[in-house]
Amino acid sequence: MKKKIVNFMLSTVLVSSLLIGCGNNANQSGTTSTNKSSANSKAGNYDLTLYSVNTTDPDFESWLQNVETATGLKINVIAAPTDSDTRQQKITTILSTGDSSVDILEINDEMSASFKNSGWLEGLNDTVMTDDIRGEFAKGYLEQMITNKDGNIIGVPGYAGYLAFWVNQKIMDEVGIKSLDTKEDFKKYMAAASGNGRYGYGGSWEKTYVFNEIAQFVNMFGGDYFDWTKPENKEAIQFLHDMVKNNQTPIDQIADKYEQMNPKANDGKYGCWFMWGLGTDYAKADMLGADKIHMAMVPSMTADGKRAIFTDSWSYVLNTASKNKDAAIKFLKYMAAEGGMEASYKAFDRYPARKDVAAKVVPDSDPAKEMYSRYASECNVNGRPMLPQTMEFITDMGTIYQSCMKDEISVDDFCKKAQELVNKYK
Repeated sequence: MKKKIVNFMLSTVLVSSLLIGCGNNANQSGTTSTNKSSANSKAGNYDLTLYSVNTTDPDFESWLQNVETATGLKINVIAAPTDSDTRQQKITTILSTGDSSVDILEINDEMSASFKNSGWLEGLNDTVMTDDIRGEFAKGYLEQMITNKDGNIIGVPGYAGYLAFWVNQKIMDEVGIKSLDTKEDFKKYMAAASGNGRYGYGGSWEKTYVFNEIAQFVNMFGGDYFDWTKPENKEAIQFLHDMVKNNQTPIDQIADKYEQMNPKANDGKYGCWFMWGLGTDYAKADMLGADKIHMAMVPSMTADGKRAIFTDSWSYVLNTASKNKDAAIKFLKYMAAEGGMEASYKAFDRYPARKDVAAKVVPDSDPAKEMYSRYASECNVNGRPMLPQTMEFITDMGTIYQSCMKDEISVDDFCKKAQELVNKYK
């Protein structure tokens, strides 16, 4: 039985990839064979081994020096493979076989969903993610993404990366819409901004990406992605369907991933959209700014004024097979503390996952600070809805969603099929 479980977990992660639209600020390149470490580590005199996705970042060595100096640890670093499937295969193999040669690993949300209940990762509630510390992280993200069935948090989030709401201020000014605060505001903007090849809303609706937006709208309408009997879920899907029907969002975006969306946004094709990251593509096109493209507060689609948003992260996790747990705990405590988060912010542009740390270390000149602070304080911050068979669930949901938007099935049929998929994969 144990062998079957390991094989299942391995096959699950092998088919997973980062193409599901994770807004990852971590460097995903890595190298396949080189190790980067201090001189003492190279001599074999090290305290722990870190499996990292950030080794190709130009500031990695200065980050490593900072961590070693602050903790007094000598850290051996193994660079994660470039290819996402290969990387996840190797991490799965390390953990599932009880390989003790790696102590700390960086894993994404997809792997967290697959691994958190496997027994391969050490619980951190009593050592690192104590009550006073975890209270500064997004509660929804901790509970949904990196807390196992026994209530133990198994990772330290490396950053906060929101699926931010973006607007084109030029279009808003043109049509005379002052704000997108409520559902009524949003609907007025859809009608006013759409026409002549332009759409009020743009999305990334490729079948392995669209679950981000399905879940975002379900949350905004007060629904539950894992309970498709709720009327709020149906209301959210009907709202998206009506935007297609009214030519307020294009049906041809069912082929689009995020990399296809940004050029269209820069060209003024969309009035608003959801997007990961800090707007690098807009800045490169000289389209980032308060009078151009900028982040905005997520609209409230409910009568009670509640707002919802997603955050993602890569997390540092502790291999239960580690023989260097004292050193590993010391490393993790630093990464969860102000110094570690500030070092990651400066080296990797990773926005601090702790709201109190972000308020202190992120300069006011950072264009994301104001809106990220508001997201943290004004929104219900969630982790993305994932099940252990991550890609199968995501792909099947995306497939029936596309069928619904193309009127091949009704909204009622979509909700019925969606619940069947939840029951199948949960």
